[in-house]
Amino acid sequence: MSRRTLVAGVGNVFLRDDAFGVEVVRLLASRPPQPGVLIKDFGIRGVHLVYELLDGYDLFVLIDAAPRGEAPGTVTVLEVELPSPEELPQPVIDAHSLTPDAIFGLLASLGGHPGRNIVVACEPADVDAGMGLTEAVQAALPHAVRAVEDILAEEAGPAAPDENQVSEQEADEQECMADLTRNHNEEIREEGARHAEQADQGGVHRRRAGDGDRFTA
Repeated sequence: MSRRTLVAGVGNVFLRDDAFGVEVVRLLASRPPQPGVLIKDFGIRGVHLVYELLDGYDLFVLIDAAPRGEAPGTVTVLEVELPSPEELPQPVIDAHSLTPDAIFGLLASLGGHPGRNIVVACEPADVDAGMGLTEAVQAALPHAVRAVEDILAEEAGPAAPDENQVSEQEADEQECMADLTRNHNEEIREEGARHAEQADQGGVHRRRAGDGDRFTA
């Protein structure tokens, strides 16, 4: 059974840098699709995201603008463990909350458990009402895209060898074996010629048919 990955961007496009996750997913979605990988913009629909995760995924990558006390535009990659039910606050989540903690809390409370949970977060500079990312967060977009692509490449494992490359390798191996065979045959012929010459001079012990291990001069 093939592995399943969900890459989810969340955020409010009307709150400046809060749209970071939405913009990263937009850029990722423009690239060639990968088998088993769903890349989706969930916007402010955090509950919809959690219910999507209940469908079962081996890897969950959440992309979000999250303040962590870093310089604006700083991209951080974190691997997250889901909280245990006894660690969950009451109530578990505000239906409009999109923080990673709230999303993971609701997921855990509903029994969801992806194999791995990774957050790609960016330090925002401005989350007040307005459209468009600030300069620092805009500049962080390619770094976040590269981080997600690296995560997906790691999850996918080593790429399968190209068929043309395999054919070339097989051809090289066959040619190498043919060269070795030719060289070996030449050595046998040269050795036989030397033996024949020495035999004419009476200097070689030869095995005669029917003599077993006995030799004659």
